[in-house]
Amino acid sequence: MDKIVFLEPVFCERIWGGRNLEKFDFSIPQGNIGEAWVIAAHDNGSSKIKNGELAGLTLKEAYEKQPTLFTEKVYDKFPLLIKILDASDNLSVQVHPEDDYARENENGELGKTECWYVLDAKEGAKLVYGHTAKTKEEFNDKINREQWQELFLEEEVKAGDFFYIPAGTLHAIGEGILIYEVQQNSDTTYRVYDYDRVDKDGNKRELHIEKTKDVSKVPFEKVTTRPREEKLEGATVTYLADEKYFSVFKVEVEGQVSLEKTRTGNLFTVLNGSGSVEIDGNSYDVKKGDSFILTTDCSKYTLKGNMFLVGSYDR
Repeated sequence: MDKIVFLEPVFCERIWGGRNLEKFDFSIPQGNIGEAWVIAAHDNGSSKIKNGELAGLTLKEAYEKQPTLFTEKVYDKFPLLIKILDASDNLSVQVHPEDDYARENENGELGKTECWYVLDAKEGAKLVYGHTAKTKEEFNDKINREQWQELFLEEEVKAGDFFYIPAGTLHAIGEGILIYEVQQNSDTTYRVYDYDRVDKDGNKRELHIEKTKDVSKVPFEKVTTRPREEKLEGATVTYLADEKYFSVFKVEVEGQVSLEKTRTGNLFTVLNGSGSVEIDGNSYDVKKGDSFILTTDCSKYTLKGNMFLVGSYDR
């Protein structure tokens, strides 16, 4: 069985999307493509495996057949979902539920804690990240009165910024931002404000006002992670988050570096440059836009080349 699994992304058209995912050498469909689900095993989209004995299966199908090949722990479903998002326009201001609420109200779906690594941002680009309300009564009142400017907190961003967004956090990616997202394997989003936009048929998108009130954490408390940088011969590894559902790190390779894999499966996307991954004497060429999983059979690997990757694994 291969110790590395390469995946085809799933592309999603979004009202706020554009064409910037072409920067990753993806052959994207026509339209406003907002999301590339680069490592996905969800009912609403699952990456197809490109190599080895599992080639042709979706990751969802492969995980159902051989879960311990991909994660040390066995979950009901593959635990994480990895995306690249092109916010060519503002996303809706939204919030995601925690696990218990999602299971009860969304047909057994997982909750959605996520994090963002900012790949690119136009000058002055901003996120909505949190809110000003100190009590639930104040929060609900500002929503009822549509006092959005008084409610939403904004934060200017630049490439290289990292945000950890627990379930219950009001948030939105702003126009002109390209994001790499690691999240729980969930597609549940509650929109509270969508700029009064209409789709191509003239319809406004559904809002979820009462569910937003139910699940939003009040008062807002920003969770700040503490990145830790490790300089190795041939690479710099920066640990970005080590939280409840996932760990996330970035690897900047300049030459060659050998690393030990965590006991669970590691998920990687090459976000710039090119090189190779070597495992047990086998070499696999990789380039910008490639995503792969190191299976639980893999214990050590070597990265060669000049490239920038973000890796993650389930906790």
